[in-house]
Formats: sequence, structure tokens, C-alpha cells
Amino acid sequence: MSDISVQFMILGLIGAFGLVKLASLVHGCLFSTLKSIPGPFLARLTDVWYLWRLCKGHFETDNLALHREHGPVVRYGPRRYSINDPAAVKAIYGLEKAFPKSPWYDAWVAPGEVSLFADRDTKRHAHHRKLFQNNYSMSSLISYEPYVNECADIFVQRLSEISQTGLPMDMGQWLQCYAFDVIGLITYGKRLGFLNSGKDIGGVMEALEAFLSYAAPVGIYSKLHPFLFSMMNYVAGSGGTGRAYVISFTRSRVAESMKTPTAVMAGKKTTSAEPFLIKFLEKHEQSPDKFTSTNVTMGCVANMVAGSDTTGITLSAILYYLLKDPLCLAALQQEIDLYYIEGKLSEKPTFQETQQMPYLQAVIKETLRLHPATGLPLERVVPKGGATISGHFFPEGVCIWRSCVTESLG
Repeated sequence: MSDISVQFMILGLIGAFGLVKLASLVHGCLFSTLKSIPGPFLARLTDVWYLWRLCKGHFETDNLALHREHGPVVRYGPRRYSINDPAAVKAIYGLEKAFPKSPWYDAWVAPGEVSLFADRDTKRHAHHRKLFQNNYSMSSLISYEPYVNECADIFVQRLSEISQTGLPMDMGQWLQCYAFDVIGLITYGKRLGFLNSGKDIGGVMEALEAFLSYAAPVGIYSKLHPFLFSMMNYVAGSGGTGRAYVISFTRSRVAESMKTPTAVMAGKKTTSAEPFLIKFLEKHEQSPDKFTSTNVTMGCVANMVAGSDTTGITLSAILYYLLKDPLCLAALQQEIDLYYIEGKLSEKPTFQETQQMPYLQAVIKETLRLHPATGLPLERVVPKGGATISGHFFPEGVCIWRSCVTESLG
């Protein structure tokens, strides 16, 4: 067979594949039971519209605009639908009969690995959640207040030092540094050092940013993830990139902790205020088959990825909205002063004390309403048999989600 014949054969196969794909798209547009659901025309044909808007950086506002224009149910892809209906939350995300996560989550973990956030197996996810859930009870989290106070003292000291120079400072950056050091301290028992200089330590911030920038768009075309992930890590070298770097960073901290005598090594039971890493190592020592070394790493990485960035974003948003509205800032300052004078607020406020401050709680809740830390679609796949939600029957296999942005602002 000549080279020309081979080339024509390849072109013919590509053309045939394109025609089949086009026919499938046209059939979906004309005969789908969900063809009446509104949305951008391009989103009826391809996920490219979703990818484009996500890469522009403001998909949450695009999605909000779609709901305001078209109502409670809109499409943002050929088989992707956004639902703005409070009644849909329990059906989609309820713990008892939760819909499985979509393939979008595959890009949030290295190929072949499992994480609590990205696990699409509902039974395995429930099993892993039970392994960790007692470590995140309210009583357990409150025990970490001394860790928070330690970082807060250093943060206040840095603010005082910089204010004396008369130079401007990037509060968003410093709040992010504060959040990272708090999460690092309660996770590893050691500050990562961000508050020492206000700079990225060990490239952790950069690595997490790279991880988020990679996973969000690649998850839309998750079948490409194994190839792109390998290529990205090859380019990044031995340190890895994004989440791989964070995992490598965590493993080095685990190894460091294993070298230091702890309550675990001495056969003593850990206290509630012990860092998460020590608690995880204790569980591993007690039941290595049930709570594996992978679970130890998984728990620490989850803290760093989920806790630091969202905390920094929320703190920055609170400061932004208060500075934008001087009356609200003055009202909050008045409440703080009053509670302190009346002896209801310590020099280092506790969680219990701040819970009794209505205006502070209103500021926090209103900030979370105006600026939720997460705006990406946390998609779920409609299970076998389909589901009727918001007056529409969704066949099995399509992706649906409920946005906290549209819930708050829609």
C-alpha cells in the first residue's frame, strides 16, 4: 500500500469520526429530553464554551448571569446542567443517597491515586470519611486555638513592624501567609515560615496555585489527564508540579516527624490538641491495615489544599468589604470595644466568646454570602434510573450541580 493510500485512509477515518461526532451532537440537540433547557448555543454542542469561560477566570459570574436570564435550570455543556433550587441540594449532595462525583474530579489527583476530595467511589469515600471525621469535630478544632493565637501574635507583630516603615503592604498576600502558617502549624506542629517574611516558602503557594490552575480546566476533558499530568511532571522535574509538589512536601514533613520522639513513638495516647499529623500517625500505629501511610499523607494534603487557600480568601474578603463600607467597620469596632470593656472578650478572643458577638457573626456570614470561597462546579453524575429535579427529568450519566454563588446572589 502506497504512502498516499495510507494518508487517504487516515484522513477518511478522521473524517468519519468527525461526521459521527457531528451527527451525535445534532441528534442530541434535536431529540434530547433536555433540549428545552436554555443556555449558550455553543454549550449545546461542546464543552469548549465551559472551558473558555472557566479559563477567563469568572465562570461563577457567567453562571449567575445565565440563571438570572433563564431561570433555575440552565445548561453550560452538552451534558452539564446548573440548578438553582434549594430543594435540589439534598437530592444531589445528601450523605445518605449522594450522587457520585463526575469525571471532572479525576484531574484533582494523580492518575491511579485516591484522595478524599476527588474519590468518585461513594462507598470508598464514605469509608475514608469515617476514618477522619472524628478529627474534625468542633471540640477537636477548638483545641487548636493556642496554635491560631501563636500565628496571630506573629501576624500582629509583622503588621506593627511594617506600619512603622510607612510603606504599603499587600494584605491579601499577608493574610494568605497567615492562613498557611496556621494550617501548617495545626497539621504538622510546625509553622511553615510564611509569616517570617511574607513570602512563599518552598514554593508551596505557587505549587497549589499551579495545581488549581491545572485541575479545574483539565477536569473538563478528564481523559487527557493521565497524559497531561505525566507531561507536566516531566517538565517540572523531580520536584513535581502542583499537587505532586504538595504531596512531596507533606511526605518530607512526615519523615521529619517520624525522626522526632513523640507520644506515638512512646506508646502514649495523643491529646486533642496534638497536630493532625501526630493524630494520623497514632491511628496508623494502632491499625496500619485500616489507616495506612497513604491515609496519613491524604489527610495532611487535604488540610493544606482545602484549608489554607479558602481561609486566606475569606479573610481577605472580610477585610475588603469592611474597608468598602466604613459604617460597617465602625459598627464592628464598636461591638469589639464594648465586649472588651464589659469583660466578655479576652485579649486573645476565643471561639466561644466570638460566637456571642452578633455583629461579628453577621459580618462573617454576609461575607460568605457575597464572596463564597468556591465558585467552581462541584459536579455530580445522575445515577442509574435518572432523577427528577426542579421539574426536569435528568437521565443517568448527565452532570448536575448547585452553585453556592447562585444560591447566595441568584
